[in-house]
Amino acid sequence: MVELEHARNILSELGLNTASELLDAKLEDSLHKEATYLTFLNELLETEIQEKRRRSEETRLKLSRLPHRKTLEEFEFSFQPSIDTKQIKELSTLAFVARAENVIFLGPPGVGKTHLAVGLAMQALRSGMTVYYADLAHLIADLKRAAEQDRLDRRWRVYTRPDILIIDEVGYMQLDRASAELLFRVICERYENGSIILTSNKSFGEWGELMSDTVIATAILDRLLHHAHIINIRGESYRLKNRLKSGVKIAPSAGIPV
Repeated sequence: MVELEHARNILSELGLNTASELLDAKLEDSLHKEATYLTFLNELLETEIQEKRRRSEETRLKLSRLPHRKTLEEFEFSFQPSIDTKQIKELSTLAFVARAENVIFLGPPGVGKTHLAVGLAMQALRSGMTVYYADLAHLIADLKRAAEQDRLDRRWRVYTRPDILIIDEVGYMQLDRASAELLFRVICERYENGSIILTSNKSFGEWGELMSDTVIATAILDRLLHHAHIINIRGESYRLKNRLKSGVKIAPSAGIPV
């Protein structure tokens, strides 16, 4: 028992807390199975690694500020037949992140743009990557507040460091020139350095009016679309599914012209 306690203390000093806590149970299981010393050690350390990965993923998930934890597996592709499932499957490999490419989901409200964006983010988090989510209104308000408090340079790191930055709900608020310039700077900072997943209910032709400046809008789109995968969703709103089931007829969306 003294040797067992000593081993437990050593594991704790090494920071292997899970292995320390499970040492007794793993040892008893190993004796029951008549496992070799090497098998026992491998199983004990593998349990420690799995727990560290779980805690790391949970921490990164909290820091990502995702609005929910919906996965790609939960998405009802049968309800949105306009979506190329092969394209989404390819994106789920996260090769686009390695290449610092962008993903842009276009479509009217309620067709699943945010769900798909979050689903890709969840996949990235499971793979050990970092993610940060912000809708456009929050992003602009956050950067303006940082500028007023003279800490803008430090705040930029929140939007430039993650492997994936999600900018959600572009198109629901019109930006003044100062706001458009902040968005332009974010896009520039991440251009060919980190991936952006962006959702919008506006066609690219409407971005000049959206940004209150066609020159800035063109510059943003030039960088955003240079290495981008564009998914234009044409379909019904998930939020209206129950109304559809009850027999209420709703005209199908034609999607967003790019």
